Amino acid sequence: MILVVGANGMLGRDLMDLLGDRARGVDIDEIDITSIESVLKVVSEFKPATVINCAAYTDVDGCEANSEKAMEVNGEGVGYLAMACREIGALLVQISTDYVFDGGKGSPYQEYDAPHPLSIYGESKLAGEMNAAFSPEHLIVRTQWLYGLHGKNFVETMLRLGTEKDRLTVVDDQIGSPTWTVDLAKAIIALVDKGCRGIYHAANSDFCSWNGFAKAIFEESGLTVSVVPMTTVELNRPARRPLYSTLDCGRLVADSGFEPQPWRQALKEYLKLRAANQNAKGSTNGTR
Repeated sequence: MILVVGANGMLGRDLMDLLGDRARGVDIDEIDITSIESVLKVVSEFKPATVINCAAYTDVDGCEANSEKAMEVNGEGVGYLAMACREIGALLVQISTDYVFDGGKGSPYQEYDAPHPLSIYGESKLAGEMNAAFSPEHLIVRTQWLYGLHGKNFVETMLRLGTEKDRLTVVDDQIGSPTWTVDLAKAIIALVDKGCRGIYHAANSDFCSWNGFAKAIFEESGLTVSVVPMTTVELNRPARRPLYSTLDCGRLVADSGFEPQPWRQALKEYLKLRAANQNAKGSTNGTR
């Protein structure tokens, strides 16, 4: 059995849908990963063969102001899960991020590249990677720029703003790979099923800037919005971001056989599914 921690989140819900009867899910109302007692109780109760940790404090700027919380959730909490997994011989799958890198390499990052986080968020997620190793059986999956049906994300923000404004200013000097949580979930499952261990990178293929991503969202949605470029310096957010943090996913493909689709194709599929879900809800509401 696979235990998904953070099962109600954006990635967790897609994992639960894809895993079906193979998985059980818990969220914050059932487990507090910052409490060793809570973690040991839940893991010993379920006795899973695999624990996938989707729980995280992901407010990048919020982490700068709440460094203790960031370290408790993203760092120490992973250590507690690793200890619990070690006790029962379970595999711990930890979801990590491109923010463990500084973005200065100039080419896609590989798993063996040295981390150098620029923010508290990145530091806390790197601490989580290190703590995951407390479990002899561990798998670390780094990803980036996530969006999906079940949570707040860049795509949903752009679609909302695109209905309110005809001109938006979006950063053009941060480069990465937008990643649909469904594709990430498929990659994680493929890695688990193939018995992979260690660090892997998993993201949709190809890359763009946030500005280019926004333009694609509007083009695919049929919205006419002018997207003006701006720099990260001009944006002036509390947390520093890596400027070029694309991830080389070659190891994922070679070892699991799963090849992520291009981000633009994933976006098309996401928007099609999103529209279908909205139409289904509308039909249901109309019959009441």
